[in-house]
Amino acid sequence: MKTADLFSKKTVFSLEVFPPRPDADESVIYDTLEQLSDIRPDFISVTYGAGGGRNGCKTIRIASDIQNIYGVESVAHMPCIDLTKEQARLILDSMREHGIENILALRGDRREDSPAQSDFAHASDLITFIKERYDFNIIAACYPEIHPESTGAADDLKWLRYKVDCGADHLITQLFLDNRYFFDFREKAAIAGIDAPIEAGIMPVTNKRQIERMVKLCGVELPQKFVRVLERYEHNETALRDAGIAYAIDQITDLIAEGVDGIHLYTMNNAYIAHRIYDAVQSLIRAECSA
Repeated sequence: MKTADLFSKKTVFSLEVFPPRPDADESVIYDTLEQLSDIRPDFISVTYGAGGGRNGCKTIRIASDIQNIYGVESVAHMPCIDLTKEQARLILDSMREHGIENILALRGDRREDSPAQSDFAHASDLITFIKERYDFNIIAACYPEIHPESTGAADDLKWLRYKVDCGADHLITQLFLDNRYFFDFREKAAIAGIDAPIEAGIMPVTNKRQIERMVKLCGVELPQKFVRVLERYEHNETALRDAGIAYAIDQITDLIAEGVDGIHLYTMNNAYIAHRIYDAVQSLIRAECSA
């Protein structure tokens, strides 16, 4: 099933996992998937995870197993900055052979140890490449607090509109901690003529190091409400985890009340946290689906 077809029927609820490192025990991710499948999400996306392109074969295999073993639709991430067109064809052919229909097309992060190739400078280049040759459903990323490399909100929306025009069927946001950014972004995206469904990406923040890394990488603003939570519980691991879960639940509740197209939960491979959040919001999601 193509993920874009889900949004006309319901408020979508999906999850993200990442494959283990190349030298790690793969059984751990399957234990996690076994637990996550109980949620019955609309789909589970699989990142390239630790190890970058060297871990791509695990992404495809895990995405295939999500469908064939657990009966849940899957999405395979595909960063393109390190790929040649020939390498991209091989990956896409492998995805098709494994029955994968949905791809999250990304530029990917620049890495000092791996010079970028010249064939795909932007995610839009990969989207165009795929649409001209294959029949995949394509998902693209978007940024409520604008892309860290963007010159401003108007420029960011222009290039997002271009990704949709190139063939992106559905959008997932980068994490954000203040819903006002999402609502403002959604309104401006509609004005800009961006009509693809927009899922809100939610990451439950459960430790201080995690959020510091996210702020550095993504330029996410920390609302004062969240800063107070972090300062109060940063030295109590269990309390901070529970406070992070509660904060994510509040975000999701507000988003659903305001008619969000869907929620994409960045699980960080933690099934316990994903279950806590889903159990708290599932009745809201079902209510929206039956409305």
